[in-house]
Amino acid sequence: MDVEILVIGGGIGGLAAALSIARTGQSVCVLEQAPEFAEIGAGLQLGPNAVAVLDNLGLYDEIKRYAVFPERLVLMDAISERELSALDLTKEFLHRYGYPYAVMHRSDLHAVLANACRQEENMLLVTDKKVVGIHDLGSEVKVQCEDGSTYMAKAVIGADGLWSTTRKLLVEDQPIADGFVAYRGAVPLSGMNAHARLEDVVMWIGPDMHFVQYPIRGNELYNQVAVFKSKRYQEGAADWGGPDELDAHYSICCPTIQKAIEYIHRDKHWKMFDREPIDNWTLGRISLLGDAAHPMYQYMAQGACQAIEDAECLGRMFGQYGDDIQNVFANYQNERIPRTARVQRSVRTWGHIIHASDPTTVLLRNTILERRDSNDLSFVEWIYGGHNIKLANKASV
Repeated sequence: MDVEILVIGGGIGGLAAALSIARTGQSVCVLEQAPEFAEIGAGLQLGPNAVAVLDNLGLYDEIKRYAVFPERLVLMDAISERELSALDLTKEFLHRYGYPYAVMHRSDLHAVLANACRQEENMLLVTDKKVVGIHDLGSEVKVQCEDGSTYMAKAVIGADGLWSTTRKLLVEDQPIADGFVAYRGAVPLSGMNAHARLEDVVMWIGPDMHFVQYPIRGNELYNQVAVFKSKRYQEGAADWGGPDELDAHYSICCPTIQKAIEYIHRDKHWKMFDREPIDNWTLGRISLLGDAAHPMYQYMAQGACQAIEDAECLGRMFGQYGDDIQNVFANYQNERIPRTARVQRSVRTWGHIIHASDPTTVLLRNTILERRDSNDLSFVEWIYGGHNIKLANKASV
């Protein structure tokens, strides 16, 4: 089948990119290897840098139906149950960045994007297509699928995630683990009783651990994520991060965490990976996006946000350069690589800070955090304000 722009991967980043490109008049085909377009996981945090893009795509009002807009981002000591710091997300934040901070279920955002894509006449969404071969032929790209089907495209976007097949064309690197594992789950808010804080996104931090809580889906569900560093990983075990380690690691935490962790699902866990930043995402008519280009840990809640920023930039470049794919991809990665590399590295640094166990380091960290003002935006300015998106000043939620 001949197509114009082919996107490999129908996750949040892939669909956002497809929609952004389609809005420039290009015809877009999205290949998803799963039997349906759906998103796994639970909660998702969207900074104003991502919300601005979604508004530019005309999705803001729809997202407001599902999102919750917290008043603060709060850091709590998981052992002493003491508030260490907070970032006020209301008046000053909205005035500076033009959009609110939002939290929502991943599947809700994915559904909003998928529905918007289906309304585009120049969009084709195809499931059950596992890509096994990608070949740049110079004037076009040949993409082969496991079922024997073949697609010919003038450009290919690899949005196929952490374990990207497309990335292998550019670099033979591997995902990097440092022993952290995550347990996630959203439970009915009624089951949480007094252990839920509806107005805030809360991150409880402790030695080699953090625990995140926030409401989603219009306060119907409460999302929780328990992260810790596995001792079995450090000891070189083949399998690591099981539920027994979860319970042992969190046994030192305050009573609020002890009670809340009872609601964490134990049937599945996610071993956490990132990769080193790379200085090139493009090979001829093929380029990368999202986790395929810049996978990062979740500690700053910027993984999906950066993929959404990628999508905006890519659409803008197609709008500017049209069929000149070389210039589209060159300008796209020249703009995006420095920013995403900085985010990747900053996430790692922030992970070391929040997971600190050395008493001197913890004392220094807590002293600095407790002295900052909740309206001090200096630490987040480069993230939430450091993009090229023209704001429409839709701060009302």
